Amino acid sequence: MSGLSWKIKLISSISNFVMNLACRSDGTVNRRLSAFLDYKVPPSVKPINGVKTSDITVDQSRNLWFRLFTPINANADNSRMPVIVYFHGGGGVFLSADSSAFDTLCRRFAKELNAVIISVNYRLSPEHKYPCQYEDGFDVITFIDNNPNFEGFPTDGADLRNCFIGGDSAGGNIAHHVAVKACRREFTNLNIIGVIAIQPGFGGEERTESEIRLASGAPFLNVERIDWFWRAFLPEGSDRDHPAANVFGPNSGGDAISGFDFPATVVIVGGFDPLLDWQKRYCEGLKRCGKEAYLIEYPNAFHGFYSFPELRESCLFINEVRDFMQKQCEKLKE
Repeated sequence: MSGLSWKIKLISSISNFVMNLACRSDGTVNRRLSAFLDYKVPPSVKPINGVKTSDITVDQSRNLWFRLFTPINANADNSRMPVIVYFHGGGGVFLSADSSAFDTLCRRFAKELNAVIISVNYRLSPEHKYPCQYEDGFDVITFIDNNPNFEGFPTDGADLRNCFIGGDSAGGNIAHHVAVKACRREFTNLNIIGVIAIQPGFGGEERTESEIRLASGAPFLNVERIDWFWRAFLPEGSDRDHPAANVFGPNSGGDAISGFDFPATVVIVGGFDPLLDWQKRYCEGLKRCGKEAYLIEYPNAFHGFYSFPELRESCLFINEVRDFMQKQCEKLKE
């Protein structure tokens, strides 16, 4: 892919090199080596770029916690901010809520989307396979519903009735499945009105056109690594048509989601993402089930483009997500 800055090319090369070494052929991960790419940052009570953060423990026994991002003076007009429960990317194998990359990204979301962000630190594969990540995500939203006044939450400035579930890459997959689980529960304080799926990680046994075209020539993500991630995540003996990966595939029970009151969903995709076709199928599947779904495509965007605010597509993406959120929030006023 031409036209990338030297900075993005360098970061992509280093990232791929370290992941190739860290992902062992026996399906385990060299955690010491992967930590080379995973600089951790502490929470900041003192605002940084107009956003303060704090860490809230949900279940210490499994290291389940989340980082709360709160914009300062964002609701000067006395309007209440929406809340986004966010799941980070990393193939379900790498990174965490306190990784520098996601601390920076969620801080940007909080400031530019004028929203409170709850970034979930879920358990990682292969040490913790499916469905641990979905359970962790659902337990966090249950915790929030049961504890709407938890320490640090701006009860006067944020509105849990305007709640979104979002995530990028593997986190987008988790966001979908957590939203499905949430459809089966009646919440007291939480009202989920939208899903923000940013280049969500879905797949299947079939090789799609985008996987073939971009098998090894796309930044940050290649098909060999995607396959490794699925082997690390899915139960032993499963293939990529497992319902966790292929949500509208042959083993998913058909279009069972049709019977759920599934939230409106925006799906962000990039033309240079090997997962592009699976992401499009996901959006089509939602529409086929009668759900409100919007596809936003950036033809020149690669997997993870949203992490680079200097890119034009990254700025457009923020605007599109903001518009989607405002549209869903306005519906509640009608």
